[in-house]
Amino acid sequence: MAVRNYRVGVLFGGRSSEHEVSLASAKNVMEALRQAGHDVVPIGITPQGRWLPQADAFALLTDAAGGAVRLDGDGKEDSGAEDSEAGGNEVEDSWGLLPHAGGGAGAGTVLPQIDVIFPVLHGPYGEDGTVQGLLEMADLPYVGSGVLGSACAMDKVMARRLFAQAELPQVAYTTLARRTWQADAGAALERVEAGLPYPLFVKPANLGSSVGISKASDRRQLAAALDLAAQFDRKLLVEAAVPHARELEVSVLGNDDPIASLPGEIVPGNEFYDYNAKYIDDNSALCIPAALDAETVARLQRYAVEAFVVLDCEGLARVDFLMNGESGELFLNEVNTMPGFTRISMYPKLWEASGISYPDLVDRLVRLALERYTDRGQNSTAH
Repeated sequence: MAVRNYRVGVLFGGRSSEHEVSLASAKNVMEALRQAGHDVVPIGITPQGRWLPQADAFALLTDAAGGAVRLDGDGKEDSGAEDSEAGGNEVEDSWGLLPHAGGGAGAGTVLPQIDVIFPVLHGPYGEDGTVQGLLEMADLPYVGSGVLGSACAMDKVMARRLFAQAELPQVAYTTLARRTWQADAGAALERVEAGLPYPLFVKPANLGSSVGISKASDRRQLAAALDLAAQFDRKLLVEAAVPHARELEVSVLGNDDPIASLPGEIVPGNEFYDYNAKYIDDNSALCIPAALDAETVARLQRYAVEAFVVLDCEGLARVDFLMNGESGELFLNEVNTMPGFTRISMYPKLWEASGISYPDLVDRLVRLALERYTDRGQNSTAH
């Protein structure tokens, strides 16, 4: 029986500080979807939150790429500047109502017929449950975790509370409200220092790509780190550093029966794997698979799947760990429900090392989204 291919709306850009990362991910996802035989409909969102028609969405990607984006079925280069048609629907100056699911673009909508949405959005207003809630209300299938899983994974404080309840290993931490820090910095510093030893890591609770994260080795650095984190979120997370830390990552794929990839290791070129190390400086190394014994690999994979399930994730996630390089002790760090998806990103590269190619990976994610949508369709809304 022939396998059906789908019209996939790829949602990218967005209002978060990870806007540029999203553009890079989306270009690769769209090309891989095309290679897997799917039709692609680009849906761009500006940093100001404006939803773009297809021609402008193509232009957003083209400007970021410095050239045309290859998306059409014949593999030709097409920036979309002269052709804003897909599925026979003329696209207006901005997106209006989202279409109803099941492939139908209802009356008054401006999106062409779409079977499933692939929201390649990183960080707030995309990976935190907000867009997922919009797609749920529009009754559209979409790739990745639902509202609850997305929100819990994005909020590092809430995630840590759930990890603790599940008795998953994690570093010692404390939390501060931005208002508390701004109202009495001296008291806040004393409380942190009374509970945790230096060095410390300070993070905004709801952000990704290591934005706003600092390492502090004394009170002066801790104050500066809290000031920085407070620029990005109202909840601040302070964690104890792991001695001789190795940064390990595992990719997870699936819905009710998720599977874990081989682990990989990041060897940062900077003191830790910050935003510059991830996206700007070319001095970090990815070791895939990581040089680990079989027992450690099995523990990482087990913890990764357990964390995925605890947070109610679906579809995909990258689970990050820290390991004490001397003792071998493992600590669960965080779960990313829409990790970077460039050709050099850890999530797809780990699956390639585990036997799943990039085009096959995005194809599986589309089909997992439709599987979940079909399952949720059994829920009655009557009373």
